[in-house]
Amino acid sequence: MIHCLLWMIMRMVVFDSNVYLKGCFLKLSCCGQTVEETTSQELLSLLTLALPGSGNSMSCRILDKQLKTSTESSVAIADAFFPSTSPWLAAFVVILLLSMFLVLAAIYKIRKNARKQIEQDIDELKRKLDEQKRRFEKENEDAEKRIENVRNELKFRKARSNAVNITLDQTCKHPNLCISDDKRRVKSSDKKETALKAMVVATEGFPDKKHYWEVEVGNQSQWELGVVSENFRDVIMNNMGISPPVNSLFSLQYSQGKYILTGREDVSDCKQCSVVGVLLDVESSELSFYSVEEMSPLGSVVLEFTGKLYPFFSPDSSGKWLGVRPVKPQTYDPLPQGEKEINK
Repeated sequence: MIHCLLWMIMRMVVFDSNVYLKGCFLKLSCCGQTVEETTSQELLSLLTLALPGSGNSMSCRILDKQLKTSTESSVAIADAFFPSTSPWLAAFVVILLLSMFLVLAAIYKIRKNARKQIEQDIDELKRKLDEQKRRFEKENEDAEKRIENVRNELKFRKARSNAVNITLDQTCKHPNLCISDDKRRVKSSDKKETALKAMVVATEGFPDKKHYWEVEVGNQSQWELGVVSENFRDVIMNNMGISPPVNSLFSLQYSQGKYILTGREDVSDCKQCSVVGVLLDVESSELSFYSVEEMSPLGSVVLEFTGKLYPFFSPDSSGKWLGVRPVKPQTYDPLPQGEKEINK
């Protein structure tokens, strides 16, 4: 547009002054810059760059060297023709950069919080899983205990179904022992402890099958129950002052709060029971002991001899009675359906 204006100005100069431009000197002043050029017959082109901020006026002077005349024309160009920078542009750029920074900071914060929240959720999930695991383990342990208790109770019931009557033999006892008139109880008549076992043997002997009896031991501090072989029983009848030979006696002994089986160390730390059940299984060569109150096993020992076996009883030296009690039939509540299936 500026070039068109210059062209119009020059044409106005030419037409108004009727000056022949050939050989003339053209001087153009624009925005503080000067362009000089010798013209020819035709003015083909004239390029001038107008810069904003250096003024908005433009002048054109034509000097005719032959006639020594000059013609000058000027024009003012409005600011609208010059591109200008808006004063809000810098503020807009700053706001834009600040907004981008805030958006990036918000995204980083959100991602950081999301990662932290995920970690917290994972920790919470692990904690819940651990609680569930501990609860499951406890429930599993309780279920196993219940199953074991049911099995022990069933085993005790089956053992009790083989109950027999036991009486004590007056002719086969230690001299320091005293037997009751009904021949079911025994106690020590001498409160001094002796090195040898003070025992009494039962009248009944069992060569085969299963046999069960119960003994009231009360709160005696020590006692011993079990079976002896027929050969050792005959020896006792002739001489009560000898020690039992190896493998002629198998028993459960209670002393100092511990239960001890023949040939073994402490096998159980169960609380002291007042009634002990004894099951002699000759066919399986096993002697088992039960806590009647708890209906649970105290331990068992494998028998290593054959022939008739006789129960024996050995109380402590406190003078308290230790006796065989008759086994009475007992009624039990029916087992739940789930426990029945477990037992099967």
